[in-house]
Amino acid sequence: MTKKNADTHTNKVAMVLLILGLSTIIFPLYLTIVIAFKQPSEMTNSISGILSLPKSWSLSNFREAMEVTDFWRSLKNSLLITLVAVGLSIIIHSLMGYALGRNKAKSKFYSFVYLFIVSGMFVPFAILMMPLAKQTAEMGLANWVGVILLYVVFYMPMNVLLYSGYLVNIPMALEEAAKVDGASTWRTYWKIIFPIMRPMHATVAVLTALSVWNDVMTPLVIMAGSGQNTLPLAQLNFQSQFGTNYNLAFASYLLALIPILIFYIICQKQILNGVVNGAVK
Repeated sequence: MTKKNADTHTNKVAMVLLILGLSTIIFPLYLTIVIAFKQPSEMTNSISGILSLPKSWSLSNFREAMEVTDFWRSLKNSLLITLVAVGLSIIIHSLMGYALGRNKAKSKFYSFVYLFIVSGMFVPFAILMMPLAKQTAEMGLANWVGVILLYVVFYMPMNVLLYSGYLVNIPMALEEAAKVDGASTWRTYWKIIFPIMRPMHATVAVLTALSVWNDVMTPLVIMAGSGQNTLPLAQLNFQSQFGTNYNLAFASYLLALIPILIFYIICQKQILNGVVNGAVK
């Protein structure tokens, strides 16, 4: 087999794999959209009936889903928790990543702290669930404030790993020059290092936002009985009550998907740049 034929064969295999990969995303999304716009009377047990387009594109399912799930209040709670958690994560975790990344090679103490924090990625949430629920309740944090604090702690290991890895791309000469000019370490960080890490900020923001937005276990455990729902928690309660009404259920799922999908589309360039440039070397 010549090199040209081998390249052609490789391209065909790659194209087939790409089509298969896209079909696993596009087909379920197509079903979700089609069923969300259909009326219950249009649902049949046949495959053609499920795959067929709606006879009329009505928003009645979406309006009913918004009423049943208290959509706007749940959306407000999810936005508040996500935005605050992302903001705190960027500020706190970047500082920790900078301090540990610059000093772990010089000090055994910093190296130990770095390994201790990063090892938190391997602790399952199920082990911490009940102790955290009891502790937050005793501290009066069984609300969205407690959920935000837990998110900042939960995503600290991964974010610190990303930030400390990204620092490899930032030459020490910049900090040394700032020090010669009389800048303190604090000023050097905020004026030089923090702006340079903008691609990693975007990566951490998107990854943290996706995880926080889609998480249901933490709000379920911490805010149970408080009357405060996030969108995923509202979806869970909705599913237990209206799980057999597929038209209403799929409309509700689309409503919860749209905000974070828009956020990802806007930030996809930044997240790709951050992941590539921040790879641990």
